[in-house]
Amino acid sequence: MSSVPFGVARLDSILGGGAPSGSVVLLAGEAGAGAREFAYTSAAMNSLAHADEELFDLYYGDVDDDATLPESVHYLSFTADTEAITREMGYTMADEIVDAAVDGISFRDLSPEYFQLSPVPRDWYETETASITELGDRGEYEDVLTAFGDYLSEHGEQSLVCIDSVTDLVSMVSDDTDWSDVAMVMKGLKKAAYEWDALVLVLVNTEALRDREFGTLMDAAGGTLQFSWESGGSQRARTMFVREFRGVLSRLEAENIVRFETEIHEGGFDISDVRKIR
Repeated sequence: MSSVPFGVARLDSILGGGAPSGSVVLLAGEAGAGAREFAYTSAAMNSLAHADEELFDLYYGDVDDDATLPESVHYLSFTADTEAITREMGYTMADEIVDAAVDGISFRDLSPEYFQLSPVPRDWYETETASITELGDRGEYEDVLTAFGDYLSEHGEQSLVCIDSVTDLVSMVSDDTDWSDVAMVMKGLKKAAYEWDALVLVLVNTEALRDREFGTLMDAAGGTLQFSWESGGSQRARTMFVREFRGVLSRLEAENIVRFETEIHEGGFDISDVRKIR
């Protein structure tokens, strides 16, 4: 089966190229533990491969023979616009990577649909000011889950998609949006990603979910990478482990790998060490 690179060089080499194509992968963990940086790095590196081959070779290297780069890269956010995400990427990796990669990433800001029924003032989430006449002509935005699904239906084929984040959808659950709606969309996404030959990365903050909700999301995904902080003495370290991932976990078990130590440097998110069963 063909793989799609995660964009994290050492992880991709261990996994034989990346994630199986057609996968939905949860990037789950505590705040600041590396899940968001993983998503930024994945989007940037897969875009960089097309935008600047020389720079890609410097920061990533060679793509595995069994891996196929996505034809397009998409970043969907429910609460942040393109400028905010690009700025955050700049905190994660070198400016030259972000500058070269960002034009090759298609950003979809879903905040107008997300916030339209909330008490948040409209001018807080709309990027352009509008006259009263324009506001009247524009009317209401479509439902956020509908807008989300429509975008993916149009652009999901042979792509890398980063979704930031499903935690926002969980916090939106109310009389208008039920938790079962969110769960059903995720299950549908799993089926669609397989048809699209896409790799879909879904950010989720585990601290904002109940165990049952997290379990439902894990069940709807093909794999879960869990990110956490570990404390030792006076220092904290970021770690990552594969909680479950069909087609990947068996490879790690064969090599006795139980956990990855991770770091953030100018090349973005990276694996700094591998822990094995002794």
